[in-house]
Amino acid sequence: MIPGALIALIEKGETFLIATHINPDGDALGSSLALSLALESLGKKTVLYDRDRIPDVYHFLPGHERFTNALPPGGPPLILLDCNEPDRAGLGEGFVSYSAVIDHHETMRDFGDIRWVEPAAAATGMMVHSLIEALGVEITKEIATNLYTAIAVDTGTFRFSNTDAEVLRVSADLVDSGADPGAISVALYESWSEGRFRLLLEVLGTLEIVGDIGVSFVTKGMLEETGTTPEDTEHFSNFPRIMKRVKVSAFFREIDGGWKVSLRSRGDFDVAKVADMFGGGGHRNAAGYKVSSDMKTAKEALIKAVMADR
Repeated sequence: MIPGALIALIEKGETFLIATHINPDGDALGSSLALSLALESLGKKTVLYDRDRIPDVYHFLPGHERFTNALPPGGPPLILLDCNEPDRAGLGEGFVSYSAVIDHHETMRDFGDIRWVEPAAAATGMMVHSLIEALGVEITKEIATNLYTAIAVDTGTFRFSNTDAEVLRVSADLVDSGADPGAISVALYESWSEGRFRLLLEVLGTLEIVGDIGVSFVTKGMLEETGTTPEDTEHFSNFPRIMKRVKVSAFFREIDGGWKVSLRSRGDFDVAKVADMFGGGGHRNAAGYKVSSDMKTAKEALIKAVMADR
């Protein structure tokens, strides 16, 4: 249910800052771009903010080049997408602006003057689609491409358990509006560089299975050796789940001072609860956190947490 205050904010406002989380994925980017295009069709002005660069794999999204990492002066109202705390968006805890949150993560914070958080939504793109329809905006081919990508990424291209009839209905409508499933699929999954493919081979070589938990990692050295970037590791956390035995996949990526951990699970196991133990968050089947320790200690702590939550 879309908050009436959110509709009123959009109808009355003239300029909006649209921001999403650091290390943006397809749902974050597609949702932000679609909302920006929709608001501008109503005569509004928007500034698209993300602290980090847009991964090359998403350069096919219409409007991707409009993202900036510079905040506009004057503090226009903020619409925060696909996360619900300013620190997660690189804005800092002290960020002051009238704000609205549109998000579907299960781990919630209390940020936002207007909060629309729907953990049951398959993707933030689904929520933005509803908002655009409520605003009476025509869904153009550009908006449809961004929304379809947002939904496809967060449903594993309709393979994950969050794919329901409504997801398929909305996606079909987006195809009718101009989204090209084949072209989007090729852009997302069949446009890898040779370096990224080599990196995947190295990461799979680190895979260790403890019970039904699959643990893999990537170091800065591995990225340098293959000529790749952290963005090239997107979706690497999903691969161990291909094996029937693996119920929880943990992917560790080396960062300054520690590791960024991406968790994926299948079935009813809630990795968001595990991530929350370490100060992170996410969804039932997809979550993450950061940890400052050596790999051995971080891995042992994670395995202990997963086992204890059974």
